[in-house]
Amino acid sequence: MTTAAVFGCTGAVGSQILATLLATDAFSSVKTISRRLPEARSPKLEALEEGNVSNWGGIISALSPKPSVIFNAVGTTRATAGGLQRQWAIDHDLCIENAKAAKAAGVTTYVFISSGGTRGLLSAYVPYSKMKIGVEDAIRELGFEYAIVLRPGMILGREKPKALFLESIFAHLNKLGQGVQDKLGVDQTVIGRAAVAAARMAEEGKAPSKYWVVEQADILKLGRDEWKE
Repeated sequence: MTTAAVFGCTGAVGSQILATLLATDAFSSVKTISRRLPEARSPKLEALEEGNVSNWGGIISALSPKPSVIFNAVGTTRATAGGLQRQWAIDHDLCIENAKAAKAAGVTTYVFISSGGTRGLLSAYVPYSKMKIGVEDAIRELGFEYAIVLRPGMILGREKPKALFLESIFAHLNKLGQGVQDKLGVDQTVIGRAAVAAARMAEEGKAPSKYWVVEQADILKLGRDEWKE
């Protein structure tokens, strides 16, 4: 059976990835490494608390059993981090270090939660997009057996919204038709399920490519329309 490790397990999407992993029989063992322990509990969960994020990469090689899949849902905001430079250190530098450590540890499938619209016309001028593009490109160049990048739209359903006004508007777009909301936003639970579904396909040799970018439409397909417990 497959062992997975989750980084960013206490965030909106990471917590949903963790909950999905614990609920599925496809993963027999789940590890988390985080600054604070997740609320989830399960006999197959080993949660490690490490306040120094620079130590996270080194822990991967010491995990037993060794994970074949790593999910990286690490992310913060400029305000929470305390400025653009500190956000860059987390959303860009830390994520690339994590991917490099995973590759060195022999992880075969690496799943990264990126963001929709990062490759748009103005992406070269938007710091947030530049962070995500940098991580995506680094993961691709590392040459994992399978690398999966999810690019969801606005994340909906958070207990603590990062952009309360916008998220509130997007959450009610389904009143105009589900198709309208589906083009712009997606519930955090759906993203978590899609990430796990994509990883499961990779482990079964069913991923459509070695480097697989899962855009909004396919996230909805994998995590909602075709999702099976």
